[in-house]
Order: sequence, then C-alpha cells, then structure tokens
Amino acid sequence: MRHVESLLRAGFTEVVDADLSGYFDSIPHSELMKSVSRRISDGRVLRLIKMWLEAPVETRDRRGRTERTTRNKDEGKGSPQGSPISPLLSNIYMRRFIRGWKTGGHEKRLKSRIVNYADDFVICCRAGADEAMATMRSMMEKLKLTVNETKTRTCELPADAFVFLGYTFGRCYSYRTGAAYLAASPAKKKIAKLCDAIGEQTSKHRTHLSEEEMVGRLNRKLRGWSNYFDLGAVSRAYNAVNYHVTSRLRRWLCRKHKVRGPGYSRYPDRYLYQKLSLYRLSRPGRKFPNATV
Repeated sequence: MRHVESLLRAGFTEVVDADLSGYFDSIPHSELMKSVSRRISDGRVLRLIKMWLEAPVETRDRRGRTERTTRNKDEGKGSPQGSPISPLLSNIYMRRFIRGWKTGGHEKRLKSRIVNYADDFVICCRAGADEAMATMRSMMEKLKLTVNETKTRTCELPADAFVFLGYTFGRCYSYRTGAAYLAASPAKKKIAKLCDAIGEQTSKHRTHLSEEEMVGRLNRKLRGWSNYFDLGAVSRAYNAVNYHVTSRLRRWLCRKHKVRGPGYSRYPDRYLYQKLSLYRLSRPGRKFPNATV
C-alpha cells in the first residue's frame, strides 16, 4: 500500500487496475513446475509437489454423496487452494509476469511500475496506461492466464479512483483546511461488510449471550478490522463503523433486557465505552506523506 502511494506521489498517476479470472484454477502445471525446478533440485520434492497439484478433489453434496473430480490432472492446470503451499506457488508463477515486465523493457519503455500481492496487481504509469494494458494482456495470454475484461480498466488520478487490496486510492479532503490530496481510505465495500457482520452478531437470536461475551466478540472484530485498515484517511470510515456498532449494541441491550424505546438514555455511549469497555475506533491512521492535487 505504501509502494502504491509513493508511486502516485511521484507522478505515476495513470493506473491499470487489473483483474485475472480464476487465477488459481488457470496456472499451467508444466510452466509452473519449470519455475519451481529452478529453485528446488530434489527430485523427490518436485514429484511430491506435482502429485499434490494433480490430486483428486472430493466434495459432498447436500445428501451426503461424495463426488470425486480430477479436473486438475485432466486439464494439466490449477493449484488447489486451502494450503500454505498454494499462495506460495501462485507467487512463484506470478513472478514470471513481474520479471518479464522488467526484462522485456516495458518498465522503462512505458515508465511504469507493477505492484502486486499474489495475483492482485496494479500497473502505475507516468503516461500511456492504455498501451501498458495492451502489453499486459499480451503477456498474460502467453502465460496462459485470462484477463477479466469486465473488471480490468485504466484510470487517471485524481479525477478517478481505484480499489486495491481493500483500499480506495483517490482524492480526499482535509477536515481542517478542505485541501484536496491523494490518499488511501478503506473501501466502501469493506466498511459495509464489517457493518453486516456486526449486524449479524447483534441479531435478536443472540440475546442469550452475556454482555461481556457480546462486547468481547465485537471487540475482536473491531480490533482485527482496524489492525488492517489503519492506513491513510480513516476518520470517515471509523466514524461510520462506531456509529453503527453503538446503534446495534444499544438495540441488542434493549432486546435482552426488554427495554422499550431506542435506549439512548439508559445505554448512552459513555455506558457502552466505559462500563462495557466497547472498543472505539479512534486511533489516527498511519499517515502517508500527503500529495496535494
């Protein structure tokens, strides 16, 4: 996230916001094993990895019947997910694209930089994002990977914005001065997803929990979320989440104790935060150096 922000500040404001369709299911075994064999010389380990890639997958339907598929072996592609080795292998294969971008001269020619996390990536350019996207498509075709055309686009900041790894990069405004600047902030979908989880946790079906249990569960969710979403401009997101969680917890308390009304007088914010020790999202986000726009 800091790398993307630093590139934007340095003038790489034309961005290819890319997405790959079914990346883990598309990785070709033969090309992947070539990349792995450059790092591993033990034939027994290589054979074990190949066996794992081709292992059948068993699933059960609603009636308890077992279905066995051998698609990966039959098609010679795909990395089963759910194991620590899967993202490792995906990074190894994705490195072909990252290195090819540099060794092929595209980084210098197009004045562009790739920032990726496994198969999620953006290409930040000083100019010529359309040409960078066309080059990326050509390279992905050679790597036997499919670009998701509906989700892949070019954008130019600060007029546009893009989402990367749960953060929205775009124009923000200072609370104090009103000045515009480029920054990252938690994406709206991630805020909505957390609010939905809080709503589910505080539903009427959970009034059997004690107040300590309920607040403990909420605090774990809030701390976990804020441990990741603490970069850039977070104030608006934090305020929205705080308002939602206090409203939901107050409504849950009223149901539990059969209190009529919204419960503002009986369960004010001071009671929730001081008496019940509800976690408040309040710490300032770790700052990026602001880039004025």
